[in-house]
Amino acid sequence: MNEQDEGAGPRVAPHHAGHRERLRERARAAGLHHLPDYELLELFLFRSQPQGDVKPIAKALLSRFGSFAAVLAASVEDLMTVRTEDTRGRTKGVGVETALDLAALHEVARRVAKEPAVKRPVISSWTALLAYVRVALQHEPREQFRVLYLDKKNQLILDEIQNRGTVDHAPVYPREVVRRGLEVSAAAMILVHNHPSGDPTPSRADIDMTQQIVQAARSLGLEVHDHLIVGREGVTSFKQLGLM
Repeated sequence: MNEQDEGAGPRVAPHHAGHRERLRERARAAGLHHLPDYELLELFLFRSQPQGDVKPIAKALLSRFGSFAAVLAASVEDLMTVRTEDTRGRTKGVGVETALDLAALHEVARRVAKEPAVKRPVISSWTALLAYVRVALQHEPREQFRVLYLDKKNQLILDEIQNRGTVDHAPVYPREVVRRGLEVSAAAMILVHNHPSGDPTPSRADIDMTQQIVQAARSLGLEVHDHLIVGREGVTSFKQLGLM
């Protein structure tokens, strides 16, 4: 008598059996752009988690960070704090391999966005520049201050992170910003930082700091073209606001 005859019942395949193949087939047939965010994320998670159901992890990541872009922009450390339960009640989490894969995908997106912004003079490719700074900073959980150093043709020499800070402050030292510009033989610069709160409205401290950098740069023959503040709600230009 076999196990089924003894009352064990037929072995039931898990609900997600065949899901990977079905999802891949749907992506091929209909196109990746038709997949909802959680399924696109699942498709990527198949790489670092070759077995098991990754749907709970994909949905937990989106719930924790709020959007696909924010998932990719999260730090490896923050990604590894995500935990959820599978359909059997077992705890599943994001390991270092998965976290690094997601961080790598964000870096790919950043470099792809940066490419058109650096192949032409920055001033004449402003739309590409705005797209780049949004990819780089829009979902950064902590404040970051960057400087884009430009040559005499307004082409990018260097995009440098000057400082990383807290959720609402990154220390900025005007003399260091200008000194670095002289070191790389820059003729001009664009200041960029993010507001993790999401609101790109300049604060009084932002305005004062910008004026200090402009004055220090001008005394040494460097021009500051603009200061951009990046938030989830958009990008604010000091020049467009008449603040410089």
